[in-house]
Amino acid sequence: MVVIPRQQPVLENLNIYYLDVRKLLEHFQGEIGSGGIYFKSHAAEGVIFFDQDQLVSGFFQDREISISGNDAVERLLTAGDEYNFSVNIYQIGPEEVYYWASIPTAEKIFKDLSTEFTDLEGLIKKMGAEKLTGYIDITIGNGKENGLIFLINGKIMGGSYSWSNGTPSPSKKDQDLLIRKTKELGGTFNVCRIPLKNAQTDNEPVAETVNHSEAAIVMMEALLSIFEKVVRKKKKKKADFQKLLKQKFVENADRFAFLDPFAGEFEYAEQKITFSGRVSDRELVDGVVAVVKEMARDLGLLPALIENLDLWLDEYADELAMYDVSF
Repeated sequence: MVVIPRQQPVLENLNIYYLDVRKLLEHFQGEIGSGGIYFKSHAAEGVIFFDQDQLVSGFFQDREISISGNDAVERLLTAGDEYNFSVNIYQIGPEEVYYWASIPTAEKIFKDLSTEFTDLEGLIKKMGAEKLTGYIDITIGNGKENGLIFLINGKIMGGSYSWSNGTPSPSKKDQDLLIRKTKELGGTFNVCRIPLKNAQTDNEPVAETVNHSEAAIVMMEALLSIFEKVVRKKKKKKADFQKLLKQKFVENADRFAFLDPFAGEFEYAEQKITFSGRVSDRELVDGVVAVVKEMARDLGLLPALIENLDLWLDEYADELAMYDVSF
């Protein structure tokens, strides 16, 4: 993905045939300090990002390959003999240039989030509150339209939209249209984060790791497994237990933030819990039990659940007493 903020270029529509790209870069490193040189032809495109001291990174793609980093920079420096590029030069702030240069290396932290569980507007606000540096990749409806929302430290830097030929734009109007389309047609979202290098110094304390007792995890796995079997057995229509559970997690995210599917701290699948949250075992148990009770009531299955909990209540009697759990 070749992405560059397309504000008014310093120079545009230069033909690479007449350019010495290395000398062009040296000139604009001194002239504007930091920015990007964008290369575009019918067969390929690419970008080299630079600051006043160095070539930061690059990205190149044609019909066969996509490469990034120094390999892309070298490819573009000598591409004039192979491609009839049109070249634009953009000035980009010294802090932002590293953001745009890092887009190809962004890591996916939330995958295939659905409008069934959240809306795009809420997701954007959440990522803003969490100071995300990265972007949200949005597929609308059946995939014919899409968009990107770019954020730096939680601040929206603009977006890219399929109805505008993918050109990055700061337009709030396009962002509002993107949100409206996902509400009307549905959509899926991937959240990608740019790794923050050197974010922690030797003088900064290392975050304490919370070690959860295996007993608490196993006990909650058993509870969820029993409840899942009750739901699948008692509901006349085929029930999607995972979908129902995630919806209930979202509803309770204000009380139990670690259960929020977007936090990625708690996951239940195939009768197993994966948990990386920084809460106590008591908070873990309180949250899971509260959600199970609420979901069972909503489905009219609380009596059926209690009927199936006899062995579980006996096996974990001491732990349940310690955590003040009752059904």
